[in-house]
Amino acid sequence: MFGISLPQRFLEMNTIFISILIEALPFVTLGVLISGIIQIFVTEEMIAKIMPKNKILAVIFASFIGILFPSCECGIVPIVSRLVAKGVPISAGIAFMLTAPIINPVVLFATFIAFGSDWKMAIFRAMGALFVANIVGIFIAYRFKGNPFNENFHIHHHHSHEKTPFMKKIWQTLEHAVDEFFSMGKYLVIGSFIAAAVQTYVKTATLVSIGHGKAGSSIVMMALSFILSLCSEADAFIASSFRTTFSTGALLAFLIFGPMVDIKNLMMMLSTFKKRLVLMIVSSIFVCVLVYSLFF
Repeated sequence: MFGISLPQRFLEMNTIFISILIEALPFVTLGVLISGIIQIFVTEEMIAKIMPKNKILAVIFASFIGILFPSCECGIVPIVSRLVAKGVPISAGIAFMLTAPIINPVVLFATFIAFGSDWKMAIFRAMGALFVANIVGIFIAYRFKGNPFNENFHIHHHHSHEKTPFMKKIWQTLEHAVDEFFSMGKYLVIGSFIAAAVQTYVKTATLVSIGHGKAGSSIVMMALSFILSLCSEADAFIASSFRTTFSTGALLAFLIFGPMVDIKNLMMMLSTFKKRLVLMIVSSIFVCVLVYSLFF
């Protein structure tokens, strides 16, 4: 290159960055397409009809609906606010918000591929998500009263879905998917870049030395997942690159905490929900994920 040689570390970082992106893109693309289909074809009324009336049952039920909703955490807050506005209890909405980015087939399959086609991590990850979401949801059901939305949040109501012709719905689905792809894409690129930089320039020994003992290493990995703010369709590829450094428990803390709370997701929650509710959600997730990770 005209005699200009880039530093070796920079080239390494570039290689890691591109490989993370290439591995993640197919999953993100699939995620936004399915999210677009849900956005346009699934009405909130359908969901409100099937919600159990009992508080605890509603939380448990909602925590499992995520299986059908392959949405990355980037797009989950708007979906949840729409559901809550249509009458789904906030505690059930939160349980759904926490599991949907983790237990859906796209993410579990990505986790399976990332960990060398081994189902073990994917299963532990799904179990952890359900454990955390149910405890947090039930806690919110009994501890939080009143309107969950903050003052400056306004809900946009979609008009009736019936009148839209089918082809127009298909078009709207694609439009939605493209929009979401670009809004998620920039977080993915930034997250991949930070991850590549951390892996290249921060000596893994430093990370390990910060995280002494089981709890310490889980907390370090939770902090890392928060800072990297990856899409849940992509984070397993990054977690698996830390396999040689961290225990299974710490990797699970990364894989469960990140999709539930990260920088972009927290900003979206704060713009939608009351601060007190967000604080309750985040602190209870932290405790539950930490406890779960100590079993491994």
